[in-house]
Amino acid sequence: MRIGTMSSAINGGTIDDIVNEARAAQEWGLHTFWSSQIFGHDALTALSIVGREVPGIELGTAVIPTYPRHPWVMAQQALSTQAVINSRGGSPLVLGIGLSHQIVVESMWGLSYAKPVRHLREYLSVLMPLLEGQPVSFQGEEYRVQGALAANGSSRPTVVIAALGPQMLRLTGSMADGTSTWCVGPKTLDELTIPTLRQAAADAGRPEPRVVCALPIAVTDNVDKARKLASQVFAVYDTLPSYKTMMNREGVDGPGGIAIVGTEAEVRDQVAHLQSIGVTDFNAGIFTSDPEEVARTKSVLNEWL
Repeated sequence: MRIGTMSSAINGGTIDDIVNEARAAQEWGLHTFWSSQIFGHDALTALSIVGREVPGIELGTAVIPTYPRHPWVMAQQALSTQAVINSRGGSPLVLGIGLSHQIVVESMWGLSYAKPVRHLREYLSVLMPLLEGQPVSFQGEEYRVQGALAANGSSRPTVVIAALGPQMLRLTGSMADGTSTWCVGPKTLDELTIPTLRQAAADAGRPEPRVVCALPIAVTDNVDKARKLASQVFAVYDTLPSYKTMMNREGVDGPGGIAIVGTEAEVRDQVAHLQSIGVTDFNAGIFTSDPEEVARTKSVLNEWL
């Protein structure tokens, strides 16, 4: 199982800060350095610079919203980022994309969220051939696209989707390379996410999908305090219906309940369980700022490096 970490500087720091985070992740020995796309720097632009400055660590987005970025533009930007990474001998970019949330799409961007499944199906129908270097001739309800891209020096990125519910998981398994989850716990991953995704991929004749699981994590002797801190740090996710549904399905009360916390042995067992049910990548959201707890958490994760 690959171990990665998320950039925090992407939303509050400079480009140099992001590069330094990636370099620290590489020096730690992590497999993947992930970047979100929220209200800070553009993830693909930032990772292009990281790919030049810090070759040798896998780079991924987790995740870029689809609605404000036409699939042609997404493909062109991803292929350009991949070309930069390739120029330094890097591995395939992991292009993580997702719908975002209805309140963001409609209230902030002024776009319709009426038919999200259709939107994603049409989006992938345009995006995937372009990433593979194939011409597109697609006539849908939302997108009508003709043409091809030629990004010299590039290659096909891996594409993972932030898929939560059954319809999105089946679509993801049939058209993309895997899923990227956040605040989805082991019960839901084992009973819904992974089997649905795998079955859809098998039915479509696609390889076994990649399953990227991101969760808050901290090794600590004060579990109650850690869960309270996680609930505070990640409070916004308790207000978004899609994540709230996942946490309710898991039977936990908010982000604090879904966090991986405890002693070294307890955290090790929880991470190992994720691997045993089919998680291929663990994106570790270390949320404690206590230096000793950070060091203890890293020590446990080192067992997978």
